[in-house]
Amino acid sequence: MDIASLLAELKSYLTETFALVDAWFDQPAALRAYRPVDLGWTIDEVLAHIDLTNHYLLILIEKGTAKALANTQGRDLAAELATYQFPSQKLAAIGVLHGFAWARPDHMQPHLNQRPLPAIRQQLRDQLGQALGCLDQLPHGEGLLYQTTMSVNDLGKLNVYEYAYFLAQHARRHLTQMQENAAEAASASQA
Repeated sequence: MDIASLLAELKSYLTETFALVDAWFDQPAALRAYRPVDLGWTIDEVLAHIDLTNHYLLILIEKGTAKALANTQGRDLAAELATYQFPSQKLAAIGVLHGFAWARPDHMQPHLNQRPLPAIRQQLRDQLGQALGCLDQLPHGEGLLYQTTMSVNDLGKLNVYEYAYFLAQHARRHLTQMQENAAEAASASQA
Protein backbone atom coordinates (compact mmCIF):
# COMPACT_ATOMS: atom_id res chain seq x y z
CA MET A 1 0.00 0.00 0.00
CA ASP A 2 1.34 3.40 -1.00
CA ILE A 3 0.25 5.36 2.05
CA ALA A 4 1.35 8.73 0.62
CA SER A 5 -0.96 8.27 -2.38
CA LEU A 6 -3.84 7.15 -0.17
CA LEU A 7 -3.44 10.18 2.09
CA ALA A 8 -3.26 12.53 -0.89
CA GLU A 9 -6.44 11.01 -2.32
CA LEU A 10 -8.25 11.19 1.03
CA LYS A 11 -7.27 14.82 1.58
CA SER A 12 -8.29 15.77 -1.96
CA TYR A 13 -11.62 13.95 -1.65
CA LEU A 14 -12.39 15.56 1.71
CA THR A 15 -11.47 19.02 0.45
CA GLU A 16 -13.55 18.64 -2.71
CA THR A 17 -16.53 17.23 -0.80
CA PHE A 18 -16.51 20.01 1.78
CA ALA A 19 -16.26 22.63 -1.01
CA LEU A 20 -19.30 21.13 -2.74
CA VAL A 21 -21.25 21.19 0.53
CA ASP A 22 -20.13 24.76 1.26
CA ALA A 23 -21.43 25.97 -2.11
CA TRP A 24 -25.00 25.12 -1.06
CA PHE A 25 -24.91 27.90 1.54
CA ASP A 26 -24.73 30.39 -1.36
CA GLN A 27 -27.98 29.15 -2.93
CA PRO A 28 -31.08 31.36 -2.54
CA ALA A 29 -32.79 31.12 0.84
CA ALA A 30 -36.10 30.14 -0.82
CA LEU A 31 -34.45 27.15 -2.49
CA ARG A 32 -32.69 26.11 0.72
CA ALA A 33 -36.02 26.31 2.58
CA TYR A 34 -37.98 24.29 0.00
CA ARG A 35 -39.67 21.28 1.61
CA PRO A 36 -39.81 18.29 -0.77
CA VAL A 37 -43.16 16.68 -1.59
CA ASP A 38 -42.14 13.58 0.40
CA LEU A 39 -41.78 15.91 3.43
CA GLY A 40 -38.06 15.18 3.62
CA TRP A 41 -35.50 17.63 4.87
CA THR A 42 -34.96 21.05 3.38
CA ILE A 43 -31.47 21.86 2.10
CA ASP A 44 -30.84 23.93 5.24
CA GLU A 45 -31.80 20.92 7.36
CA VAL A 46 -29.52 18.67 5.30
CA LEU A 47 -26.63 21.07 5.88
CA ALA A 48 -27.34 21.05 9.62
CA HIS A 49 -27.47 17.25 9.58
CA ILE A 50 -24.11 16.96 7.79
CA ASP A 51 -22.59 19.28 10.40
CA LEU A 52 -24.09 17.28 13.25
CA THR A 53 -23.04 13.92 11.85
CA ASN A 54 -19.53 15.19 11.16
CA HIS A 55 -19.30 16.33 14.77
CA TYR A 56 -19.87 12.80 16.06
CA LEU A 57 -17.74 11.12 13.39
CA LEU A 58 -14.86 13.49 14.13
CA ILE A 59 -14.99 12.58 17.82
CA LEU A 60 -14.37 8.97 16.75
CA ILE A 61 -11.73 9.98 14.21
CA GLU A 62 -9.83 12.08 16.76
CA LYS A 63 -9.98 9.34 19.41
CA GLY A 64 -8.94 6.81 16.78
CA THR A 65 -6.02 9.01 15.75
CA ALA A 66 -4.73 9.20 19.31
CA LYS A 67 -5.17 5.45 19.86
CA ALA A 68 -3.54 4.60 16.52
CA LEU A 69 -0.50 6.70 17.45
CA ALA A 70 -0.35 4.97 20.83
CA ASN A 71 -0.49 1.58 19.09
CA THR A 72 2.69 2.16 17.10
CA GLN A 73 4.74 0.62 19.89
CA GLY A 74 5.31 -3.09 19.32
CA ARG A 75 3.46 -3.21 15.98
CA ASP A 76 5.04 -3.89 12.60
CA LEU A 77 3.62 -1.06 10.54
CA ALA A 78 5.45 -2.20 7.41
CA ALA A 79 3.74 -5.60 7.63
CA GLU A 80 0.34 -3.95 8.15
CA LEU A 81 0.89 -1.75 5.08
CA ALA A 82 2.10 -4.66 2.96
CA THR A 83 -1.21 -6.51 3.27
CA TYR A 84 -3.64 -3.58 3.47
CA GLN A 85 -6.18 -2.86 0.74
CA PHE A 86 -8.34 0.25 1.08
CA PRO A 87 -11.99 -0.89 0.80
CA SER A 88 -13.16 1.91 -1.49
CA GLN A 89 -15.95 -0.16 -3.09
CA LYS A 90 -17.38 -1.21 0.26
CA LEU A 91 -17.32 2.39 1.51
CA ALA A 92 -18.62 3.87 -1.76
CA ALA A 93 -22.09 2.54 -0.94
CA ILE A 94 -22.30 5.09 1.88
CA GLY A 95 -22.29 7.90 -0.68
CA VAL A 96 -25.24 6.54 -2.66
CA LEU A 97 -28.55 8.13 -1.73
CA HIS A 98 -31.30 5.48 -1.40
CA GLY A 99 -28.62 2.76 -1.78
CA PHE A 100 -29.68 1.07 1.45
CA ALA A 101 -31.93 1.71 4.44
CA TRP A 102 -30.17 3.97 6.91
CA ALA A 103 -31.67 4.13 10.39
CA ARG A 104 -30.58 7.54 11.63
CA PRO A 105 -30.32 7.96 15.42
CA ASP A 106 -32.54 10.68 16.88
CA HIS A 107 -29.55 12.76 17.97
CA MET A 108 -28.63 13.18 14.26
CA GLN A 109 -31.96 14.91 13.52
CA PRO A 110 -31.22 18.48 12.39
CA HIS A 111 -32.57 21.37 14.46
CA LEU A 112 -32.09 24.68 12.70
CA ASN A 113 -33.46 26.65 15.62
CA GLN A 114 -30.44 25.62 17.72
CA ARG A 115 -27.73 27.19 15.53
CA PRO A 116 -27.82 29.87 12.85
CA LEU A 117 -26.82 28.87 9.33
CA PRO A 118 -23.60 30.99 9.27
CA ALA A 119 -22.42 29.15 12.40
CA ILE A 120 -23.14 25.80 10.74
CA ARG A 121 -21.18 26.88 7.67
CA GLN A 122 -18.19 27.94 9.77
CA GLN A 123 -18.36 24.71 11.76
CA LEU A 124 -18.27 22.68 8.55
CA ARG A 125 -15.18 24.61 7.45
CA ASP A 126 -13.57 23.95 10.82
CA GLN A 127 -14.47 20.26 10.55
CA LEU A 128 -12.53 19.96 7.30
CA GLY A 129 -9.48 21.32 9.11
CA GLN A 130 -10.08 18.84 11.92
CA ALA A 131 -10.26 15.87 9.54
CA LEU A 132 -7.19 16.97 7.58
CA GLY A 133 -5.33 17.55 10.85
CA CYS A 134 -5.99 13.97 11.94
CA LEU A 135 -4.70 12.65 8.63
CA ASP A 136 -1.60 14.84 8.97
CA GLN A 137 -0.83 13.12 12.27
CA LEU A 138 -0.86 9.70 10.57
CA PRO A 139 1.56 10.15 7.62
CA HIS A 140 3.22 6.74 7.72
CA GLY A 141 0.19 4.46 7.88
CA GLU A 142 -0.40 4.67 11.62
CA GLY A 143 -4.12 5.07 10.94
CA LEU A 144 -4.27 1.35 10.22
CA LEU A 145 -3.36 0.53 13.80
CA TYR A 146 -6.72 1.29 15.38
CA GLN A 147 -10.21 0.25 14.33
CA THR A 148 -13.67 1.20 15.53
CA THR A 149 -16.88 -0.65 14.68
CA MET A 150 -19.25 1.05 12.25
CA SER A 151 -22.72 -0.46 12.28
CA VAL A 152 -24.03 1.48 9.25
CA ASN A 153 -24.63 -0.91 6.33
CA ASP A 154 -22.86 -3.64 8.36
CA LEU A 155 -19.44 -2.15 7.57
CA GLY A 156 -17.81 -3.66 10.66
CA LYS A 157 -14.43 -2.41 11.82
CA LEU A 158 -12.98 0.65 10.11
CA ASN A 159 -9.56 2.19 10.62
CA VAL A 160 -8.98 5.93 10.93
CA TYR A 161 -8.43 6.46 7.19
CA GLU A 162 -11.62 4.56 6.39
CA TYR A 163 -13.58 6.65 8.92
CA ALA A 164 -12.35 9.84 7.23
CA TYR A 165 -13.53 8.48 3.87
CA PHE A 166 -16.85 7.46 5.45
CA LEU A 167 -17.30 11.05 6.64
CA ALA A 168 -16.82 12.34 3.09
CA GLN A 169 -19.09 9.66 1.61
CA HIS A 170 -21.85 10.55 4.08
CA ALA A 171 -21.69 14.16 2.89
CA ARG A 172 -21.72 12.98 -0.75
CA ARG A 173 -24.92 11.06 -0.06
CA HIS A 174 -26.54 14.27 1.12
CA LEU A 175 -25.16 16.28 -1.79
CA THR A 176 -27.33 14.07 -3.99
CA GLN A 177 -30.28 14.71 -1.70
CA MET A 178 -29.81 18.48 -2.00
CA GLN A 179 -29.55 18.17 -5.79
CA GLU A 180 -32.82 16.22 -5.81
CA ASN A 181 -34.46 18.93 -3.70
CA ALA A 182 -33.24 21.64 -6.07
CA ALA A 183 -34.50 19.74 -9.13
CA GLU A 184 -37.90 19.19 -7.51
CA ALA A 185 -38.12 22.86 -6.49
CA ALA A 186 -37.32 23.92 -10.07
CA SER A 187 -40.02 21.60 -11.45
CA ALA A 188 -42.55 22.86 -8.91
CA SER A 189 -41.86 26.49 -9.81
CA GLN A 190 -42.48 25.76 -13.51
CA ALA A 191 -45.75 23.95 -12.90
